[in-house]
Amino acid sequence: MGAGHTHRLYVHGHSVIHRAPAHWKLLTVLAFMVLVVATPPQRYLMFGVYLAALVVVIGVARVPYGFIAKRMVIELPFVLFAVLMPFVATGERIDVLGVSVSQPGLLAAWGLLAKGTLGVLASLTLAATTEPDQVLRGLQRLRFPTLIVQIMGLMIRYLDVVTAELGRMNVALRSRGCDPRSPRHWPTLARSLGALFVRSYERGERVHLAMLSRGYSGSLPDLGRGEHQ
Repeated sequence: MGAGHTHRLYVHGHSVIHRAPAHWKLLTVLAFMVLVVATPPQRYLMFGVYLAALVVVIGVARVPYGFIAKRMVIELPFVLFAVLMPFVATGERIDVLGVSVSQPGLLAAWGLLAKGTLGVLASLTLAATTEPDQVLRGLQRLRFPTLIVQIMGLMIRYLDVVTAELGRMNVALRSRGCDPRSPRHWPTLARSLGALFVRSYERGERVHLAMLSRGYSGSLPDLGRGEHQ
């Protein structure tokens, strides 16, 4: 895969969390999420324990809490959905601050919000303490399907390229008086995204041909080669 690629979610550090083998961190996050999902929503204390454990891990890794908090915004769609659930769900109604809501919907909303927040927080902690190439090595150590690992590796490498091209297209649209946030200009935005998809597909074809010309036969070099076992 060549030189390591540091993602914007990664925070450089030398803590024990950073140095831990990637495959162990992946297994730990998976086990943690299975435990969180299996916990009934009524076990409020357990969710507090899970949150405290994550806060301790983040502190030990010396990842700034503000860094994690800013990226928690990705959870916003789930938060909005959870907020609506008590109002649209059926079942026994109760009054909360003078507003009638569904009791089962309120419990389901709490469960979704708590488990979703813990999942996002655990994922961000993993991303902040593990570089992308280390994640790929970890997946190889866990015998993850080779083809999927290759796709993920290429996606990581070219995500910034596609994002930068999207940014340039956005600048070009705005310089021509197009506001992507305006519904009136959404057809133009849709055509631009279609053009970006075609360009990305063509780039993928060129990359594949370049790989074939360099001897690619269906498998990439072992990412774990030379790594301490």
